[in-house]
Amino acid sequence: MGAIGLISYLAWNNGEVMFKSFFIPVNIKERNEYWRFITHGFIHADSQHLLFNLITFYFFGPYLEMEFFELFGNRWMFILFFFLALVMSSLPSYYKHKDDARYRSLGASGAISAVLFGAIVFNPWMEIYGFVPGFVFGIGYLWYSAKMSTQNRDNIGHDAHLWGGVFGFLFPFVMKPEMINKFIETIMNCPYFR
Repeated sequence: MGAIGLISYLAWNNGEVMFKSFFIPVNIKERNEYWRFITHGFIHADSQHLLFNLITFYFFGPYLEMEFFELFGNRWMFILFFFLALVMSSLPSYYKHKDDARYRSLGASGAISAVLFGAIVFNPWMEIYGFVPGFVFGIGYLWYSAKMSTQNRDNIGHDAHLWGGVFGFLFPFVMKPEMINKFIETIMNCPYFR
């Protein structure tokens, strides 16, 4: 969180840092600037964009880090997960815009979505916004992101939100397939009907 906040602040005050950090698929394709898959996640458009991502990260990141520690036995898995989520949530946008010289994006939203969905895997009944079960929120979030990514009506990276969420949901199951049964069992044991 500190690195994201600090680098975003530096980029707001230094246009060169901002430009060199943007996710620009055509530069990745033509100039091999692969670092952009990572650096875009450490810069944000403004303080509101940064604050929203950091608040979400603050509430769900430590929980997911703890669950990963219990599942994998180390804290490095969470860091690996975050960096992989930055890349994986950007790949669809890369393939979609690799020939579009005007396309640029920034922000950690894809990786933050992955953190949120990873947390939902471990606790699908967690309440989001105080009353919405996590897995219900997740279904709605994915539906909305998929719908908005096809419409291109705003300046929000809905593709990153969608694919970050999908990555965050699938990662624990790929790494530990036995998690699938635990997840299904938890969904079936609805706490509201006890």
